[in-house]
Amino acid sequence: MLALDACHALVLNADYRPLSYYPLSLWPWQESIKAVFLDRVNIVSEYDRAVHSPGMDMRVPSVVSLKRYVQPARYPAFTRFNVFLRDRFQCQYCGIPDDLTFDHLIPRSQGGLTRWDNVVTACAPCNLRKGGRTAKQANMALRSHPVQPTVQQLHRNGRQFPPNYLHESWRDYLYWDAELEE
Repeated sequence: MLALDACHALVLNADYRPLSYYPLSLWPWQESIKAVFLDRVNIVSEYDRAVHSPGMDMRVPSVVSLKRYVQPARYPAFTRFNVFLRDRFQCQYCGIPDDLTFDHLIPRSQGGLTRWDNVVTACAPCNLRKGGRTAKQANMALRSHPVQPTVQQLHRNGRQFPPNYLHESWRDYLYWDAELEE
């Protein structure tokens, strides 16, 4: 039997799409039960586990949908994680997925700004090799040029990295299954 602390609820928007794919929109069991009592969500699916109080028993929700639609942002926040996700967790110079850092194409020492079109994912060795120079000055080629991604582009990239655990009740609402079965 699944431990209660492992009983996260997949959170869907009112249109039954996950609020986020990466990271996957999950709530701990306590938050999902609280949202049920505050009448903010509908229970879509439940675990075989139940919680008990002196006056009631309740099965733990495994999938909930918001009662009010939350308009997704068109453009994601600029964060280190989102840059890595945009770049598919690969160095934009050599392609390796290890020891990743943030690199300014036009170095800050040369007036470069920290924004979507000037920052790429780089492994520490490539970042060190490039130093305070531009890629051209360092004789290094970019695999792709940075752009500001949309939320949909990040979701698409996020689906390439399915979580380690997917509960059976979540599968109808997620789109990793086709890739996992191949």
